[in-house]
Amino acid sequence: MAAPWRPTREQVAAAEGRTIPDVLEPGLDVVFCGVNPSLYSGAVGHHFARPGNRFWKALHQAAFTDRVLSPFEDGLLPRFGVGLTNLVERSTAGAADLSAAELRAGAVRLGSKMERFRPRLVAVLGVEAYRAAFGLRTATVGRQAEPIGGAAAWVLPNPSGRNASYQLPDLVRCFEDLRRAMGAR
Repeated sequence: MAAPWRPTREQVAAAEGRTIPDVLEPGLDVVFCGVNPSLYSGAVGHHFARPGNRFWKALHQAAFTDRVLSPFEDGLLPRFGVGLTNLVERSTAGAADLSAAELRAGAVRLGSKMERFRPRLVAVLGVEAYRAAFGLRTATVGRQAEPIGGAAAWVLPNPSGRNASYQLPDLVRCFEDLRRAMGAR
């Protein structure tokens, strides 16, 4: 595991287009799928690394992990039955920098990954991105009717600090709903 570090502004700016390795292995309970890496995450090479992102806190407070993990510990998630991937692999300053075609291609790629790794469930983190990627304009947070690559599908709010519609307690409730729906491991 790499020691945590903070990138410089220059390193963050230079991360445009970088990718982050998936944290996947066969048979996980749930794979969380982000929209795409932030420039900060691209710079450090770890998922949900930008300060202010609430993913790690929500994951712990909803009892998916036994403590709040650092983004630099993302490789530990399979121990908890959890994996990570993204709809679009390249890092950008924001999801608004992604085209509808990239999101749709990401949905196809996600389906292929889920067929390969066969998790019980895949949770896409971002309602608008899910709607655009899968062409389901009326999708809401929660269980989805159509599976993704054979895995049950769920939509959660984007945990980015930029998503002011959901504060941490709201995110935790949504993550807890998912945890309850999964049942005890």
